[in-house]
Amino acid sequence: MSSILDEYAAVSENGVVDQLKQLAAPVHDLKVVHVNSTREGGGVAEILHKLIPLMRALGLKAQWEVIKGGPDFYQCTKGFHNGLQGNPVGLSDKLLDVYEKTNAQNAEEFRQVLEEADIVFIHDPQPAAMIEFCPNRKGVWIWRCHIDASRPYRPVWKYLRKWVVQYDASIFSLPAFAQRLPHLQYMIPPSIDPLSDKNIPLPKREINAVTREFNLDPNIPLILQVSRFDRFKDPLGVIEAYRLARKFAPMQLALVGGTASDDPEGEMVIREVHTAAQGDPNIHILLLPPDSHRKINALQRAADIVMQKSIKEGFGLTVAEAMWKKKPVIGGDTGGIRLQVINHYTGFLVRTPEGAALRIRYLLHNRHRLEEMGERAHRLVKENFLLTRHLREHLTLMLSLLSGEEERIEVGVQTKWKKNQS
Repeated sequence: MSSILDEYAAVSENGVVDQLKQLAAPVHDLKVVHVNSTREGGGVAEILHKLIPLMRALGLKAQWEVIKGGPDFYQCTKGFHNGLQGNPVGLSDKLLDVYEKTNAQNAEEFRQVLEEADIVFIHDPQPAAMIEFCPNRKGVWIWRCHIDASRPYRPVWKYLRKWVVQYDASIFSLPAFAQRLPHLQYMIPPSIDPLSDKNIPLPKREINAVTREFNLDPNIPLILQVSRFDRFKDPLGVIEAYRLARKFAPMQLALVGGTASDDPEGEMVIREVHTAAQGDPNIHILLLPPDSHRKINALQRAADIVMQKSIKEGFGLTVAEAMWKKKPVIGGDTGGIRLQVINHYTGFLVRTPEGAALRIRYLLHNRHRLEEMGERAHRLVKENFLLTRHLREHLTLMLSLLSGEEERIEVGVQTKWKKNQS
């Protein structure tokens, strides 16, 4: 397994892998469990697909469990997601009862694994209540929120908070997302995997083959947005921006994505997008299966400009993916996009379709600026948003929690186990 670490050493900042080995030494053989709601679709699943093997390569006994639920469960948790991002939502007692029973059933299925683990990471609201149903847990439990919870709808947060306060610590992507809680909180932005099929370099012939497959004209500038079909990603706003910008220059738009298995609203949003496109032959709505990583990679490399015009965004992995490929990003002025897109430097932050159209027009008429921004965007991702940085911060968090009240942590020396009694 050391070969996988060597591969990351070749694409990361100098010395990062050596740092990972030093940080991992005190937690060697630690039992670490991650729990989320889907194995395919969405940024959390993408991160865990590579974070788990890297943890194992460093000697941790890491595993990944996925909870199961029915339509009512996912309707409820989609309501949580929307509510945490500020939308007023009403959740019936029936749906909340389904949520709690589903968490109890999954806790029973995974009880031995969860209660014997040294560290458990519970991702987002879907499995948050599982902690209630594991009373004999041995280790530290951490709730990892990937959502922009900066201004949540208070009834939703009040309900979820009664589960979250039971955890030993929480992780948020940005300080602005954090909430008042009676335990330690850590800030860890997500990351991309530079060695995944979605981010590795591709031969030109493969890129050309993908553009031909989807009837994209190589002679017309391509504007691209890759994301789940979700109203918070504002695909209708992207279409409006395209229509405004094409008055000044020829271009084509590709909206690429699909739906996650835990998102019951996706099909409805797709229908809205088709209606808004009005049969325009230069608007390409591409529904791809979750494993279409190389095709998405090719489309991002073929694009002239990548958009992520979200109106709410926890982080936006597609922003970092495009920047890694030296593309300037026009992104919504919100959440984790602000952390990645440095306005007028690696791309542009916008709030309206009119603003997005103005920036599209500017970049297409100033190709030298487009290329300069792309180069700076790549450097920013390499220094801040690769998986190796993400793992380094997870290891540091583990050391911090397991060192208890010690003010100094000796890296490379076995840390004595102390469960944090927050």
